[in-house]
Amino acid sequence: MSTVLKPPAPAAAPTAPPSRKRPKRRGESGAHVLEPTALTRIGLIAVVVLSIFPLYWMIVIASRTTSAASKFPPVLIPGGNLGQNIERALTDPQANLLLGLQNSFIITGTVTLAVVLISTLAGFAFAKLRFKGSKLLMFGVMATMMVPLQHLGLVPLYLMMVKLDWLDTYQAAILPFLVNGFGIFLMRQYTLQSVPDEIIEAARIDGATTFKIWWRIVLPALRPGMVVLGLLTFMLNWNEFLWPFLVLSSETPTIQLAIRQISVGLYSTDLSMVFTGTLISIIPITILFLIFGRQIVSGIMEGSTKQ
Repeated sequence: MSTVLKPPAPAAAPTAPPSRKRPKRRGESGAHVLEPTALTRIGLIAVVVLSIFPLYWMIVIASRTTSAASKFPPVLIPGGNLGQNIERALTDPQANLLLGLQNSFIITGTVTLAVVLISTLAGFAFAKLRFKGSKLLMFGVMATMMVPLQHLGLVPLYLMMVKLDWLDTYQAAILPFLVNGFGIFLMRQYTLQSVPDEIIEAARIDGATTFKIWWRIVLPALRPGMVVLGLLTFMLNWNEFLWPFLVLSSETPTIQLAIRQISVGLYSTDLSMVFTGTLISIIPITILFLIFGRQIVSGIMEGSTKQ
């Protein structure tokens, strides 16, 4: 019986190598970095231009005369009168900008230090200490954030200042802002994320007191959040106008009240002087941003990424 030989099977066709997708670019932390599209870039550029233009326009008018503010088409190039206008604004006896800067530094600096200190203490207590009524007290702190001072707090606070005979004094402008509900809430949340309970328990086993734990362990961990809170508080109180306008007089103005004195005129307002005073008033805040800008961004990002 003869055997039938089968022809060899044809060789399999070579398979194409598996397609490899181009890996996404990763950042330093290993997270995927999304490349912005052209439309996104255009939108960001437009937002930046719209945000910077009011500041640029203020510099333009501050470096020119008042007539330049009403020209059409508007003047978009700074002039050569900035130094002269700054000298006029600082030496104007009606406005007294130098005294306004001094008073604003005293009031705003005191309020900022008090808010940061009290907020870190209260935030640590609400986050890490166990005591009866803590939740109820925290609810009361958060409830104060829902009551706008401009609507409900002005009349009772003003009557209190009158009873204490504190009108036209520093304490009248400082006392209502020494405690900030938002600051306490912010520091509480930051303490919960930044300070593990195990470290506090280990410090207690070693015999550390509550104040020493706050000073040696909690406070260094809260520095980024304290910088953010301090700058926000400084900006808010530096730009405060309504409450100082009620309790302070022209003899003890803040910088915002001093700028208002520039704008008070019999028949017209010298806009170049108003814009020059405004430019002078934003210099301290700009310096703070330049000094602490990186710490502010890192503090916000650290608080947003911690679990």
